[in-house]
Amino acid sequence: MYYTQEQIDHANQADLVSFLQSQGEQLTRAGNEYRWKRHDSLTVRGNKWYRHSQSKGGAPIDFVMEFFGKSFTEAVELLTGEKGAAPPPDRPSPAPISDFRLPPRSTDNRIARNYLTAARRIDEDVTGFFFSTGDIYEEAAHHNAVFVGRDESGIPRYAHQRGTAGSFRLDVKGSDKAFNFCYRGEGERLFVFEAPMTFYLSSAYSKRTGRNRATYRWAA
Repeated sequence: MYYTQEQIDHANQADLVSFLQSQGEQLTRAGNEYRWKRHDSLTVRGNKWYRHSQSKGGAPIDFVMEFFGKSFTEAVELLTGEKGAAPPPDRPSPAPISDFRLPPRSTDNRIARNYLTAARRIDEDVTGFFFSTGDIYEEAAHHNAVFVGRDESGIPRYAHQRGTAGSFRLDVKGSDKAFNFCYRGEGERLFVFEAPMTFYLSSAYSKRTGRNRATYRWAA
């Protein structure tokens, strides 16, 4: 299904307090914000949300994708109440993106964090940064490490799973490789890597040699 940019922008303006209440969720007021009872470290205000335990937040579409397990187009439909249209004839079908959804998260990142820092010997500060942003996390079923790629609006569009035991590797169904796992710094130099592991090793090397990661752009 196809949604116009206007419909997507409309979805991202949805009031999250009203949305959660319409879904039967319980909220408690905390000053100018509301705390979600089911995730008590998460607060919402207008069309913004913030998960304090992970120091990350965003807009309504990525909120619905992450916490309600919806695909991109399902999230837009749930927020707007509007059905998508068939794509225009001269436009490529967005079907792969509509199928995309992030794997359910584990209650903590202990196994994935230990795999990256102990087994792969990647610097804890480097991995900790990406765990805190939610760009890497541990999935619930098999405890794989999940590497998330986002578009310019911060909406997840790609995810790659790496087994924490064995050699399992797989892109999540519907992932758009135009939005691979990356770090967007402030500089003009772009470094491209074959896989997230080489990305991490280079980031750790930059830390040890004193280069400021924020002045570069990294993609894997």
